[in-house]
Amino acid sequence: MTVLSISGLSKTYAGGFTALKSVDLEIRKGEIFALLGPNGAGKTTLISIVCGIVTPTTGTVIADGHDIRRDYRAARMKIGLVPQELHTDAFETVLATVSLSRGMFGRAPDPALIERILKDLSLWEKRSSKIMELSGGMKRRVMIAKALSHEPEILFLDEPTAGVDVELRRDMWSLVRGLRERGVTIILTTHYIEEAEEMADRVGVINKGALILVEETAVLMKKLGRKTLTLNLAEPLAVLPPELGEWNLTLKADGNEIAYEFDANAERTGVPSLLRRMSDIGLAFKDLNTQQSSLEDIFVGLVSDRQEAVS
Repeated sequence: MTVLSISGLSKTYAGGFTALKSVDLEIRKGEIFALLGPNGAGKTTLISIVCGIVTPTTGTVIADGHDIRRDYRAARMKIGLVPQELHTDAFETVLATVSLSRGMFGRAPDPALIERILKDLSLWEKRSSKIMELSGGMKRRVMIAKALSHEPEILFLDEPTAGVDVELRRDMWSLVRGLRERGVTIILTTHYIEEAEEMADRVGVINKGALILVEETAVLMKKLGRKTLTLNLAEPLAVLPPELGEWNLTLKADGNEIAYEFDANAERTGVPSLLRRMSDIGLAFKDLNTQQSSLEDIFVGLVSDRQEAVS
């Protein structure tokens, strides 16, 4: 079931700069969706429009059945936002900050819920501390607690682990999975490709304001991923045998390794036939390994292809 529907969304600022170009996107209820893109791609602009912070030039956004412009209060009630920048009242305590955030959305006080959120984020022991006394990682946890305080159905995380240590990043991943299990829909932007690869059900790639591709993470890896087969030869070669010309192989400088890069979908036919041909011509190897391309490799390739097509 679609919980967030974005249709024909564009944003052109004064001066003619176009930050978004007619974006169409459907987000499913309960999924984790990762939006990938370089700096300036339009990720934050897209989130800001959906959250009612920025007014779009064209297009509509429907959040859980509510139009973000015509029915702003009801739509915004459904959305939680953890912005990239840390901003909150430095002189307030953690507990007061999170409780106030719930009240600002018109929710009745619920001390038990706030306690659970703070405990989930390892903030309960810091509940009486002022925000100014917290570390950067703890402040980011407070931002997440504020976003969850009014029990949103949709949670936006804009670069949630930027600048945090590995341990905190893992804690946040665990928290996000727990939220998804409770039915919360998660949309995150990230520069950490491993976050999308490990957590996201689907991935969207945005570049220069245009949504290039939306795909299931596993399907994207299978469809566009590449593998590299490395063969450690029993005896070094000076040049590649002409009998292996059809495989577009690379001979390493020392002559001891052959590398074969291939599409994941061609694995069944490409690799076995190569190994058979090597056996036929008496070319022996003593070891082999394969390496799967990462989502980062795929992302870089998609952006490069798009730029070449435009130019």
